[in-house]
Amino acid sequence: MAGGAQDGPQEGDLVVTTVTTVKQNGCYVTFDEFPDKEGFIFIGEIASGWVRNIRAHVREGQRLICKITGMRRDGTSYELSLKSVSEERRRDRLQMWKNEQRAAQLLTVLGEQLGWSEEQTETTKTELTDSFGTLYGAFEEAATNETAMSESGFDDPWVPAFIQSALENIVPAFVEIRGTFTITFEQPDGIDRIQTALLAAEACTDKETEIEVMCFYDGAPKYRIEVKAPDFRSAEDLWERATSAALESITSQGGEGEVWRE
Repeated sequence: MAGGAQDGPQEGDLVVTTVTTVKQNGCYVTFDEFPDKEGFIFIGEIASGWVRNIRAHVREGQRLICKITGMRRDGTSYELSLKSVSEERRRDRLQMWKNEQRAAQLLTVLGEQLGWSEEQTETTKTELTDSFGTLYGAFEEAATNETAMSESGFDDPWVPAFIQSALENIVPAFVEIRGTFTITFEQPDGIDRIQTALLAAEACTDKETEIEVMCFYDGAPKYRIEVKAPDFRSAEDLWERATSAALESITSQGGEGEVWRE
């Protein structure tokens, strides 16, 4: 797992570090997510090719994304590589760390509003992280899926406030709503009529505004519908328009249909 298992960093992980000391043969770093851990980047792992002046590449206080390659011989710290991390992976890992920092701050503020103790805030953080993979993932799921918290077993009194915080502070890549149609036609060309109805729903797609409707065959008489939009309001509006278009098409063609959300 890249960066940040709860039981400590492992070989192969990407970790967020801060340079503490620069030497001629490498530099020492501390782990931002594990305050009790430190590592060393040998000069040969700083950059590809010959490093003439190590301070041209690293400096005290600089934040680096490194890959764990093993433990040092003395067993007191980790061996790290800077050159093994591509720019894309560095950028993604740094963003992940920033997201976690922000999520922790949001939870702290929420805990203060609800009168939680530090211990309760930390316990809730651990429970959310265990359920969603990351704390930010919990906020993100709450902001994009209205049933995510209940589906994960969270029905505590603080959940509505948590969801509200997520909606106000997390900007999701998209919001998705799913549901199922049951469609029946007695006519011989029923398959064609069903296709016409589902195409009516998909016609609500608008790529320019990043809203999309997709329909799938789940085994007659059930057909799955998925709508995606940049935010909840757009997703709800899209759901209403797409399902109404499909149901109207079904009725006008002499068929019967129902739809429900997951």
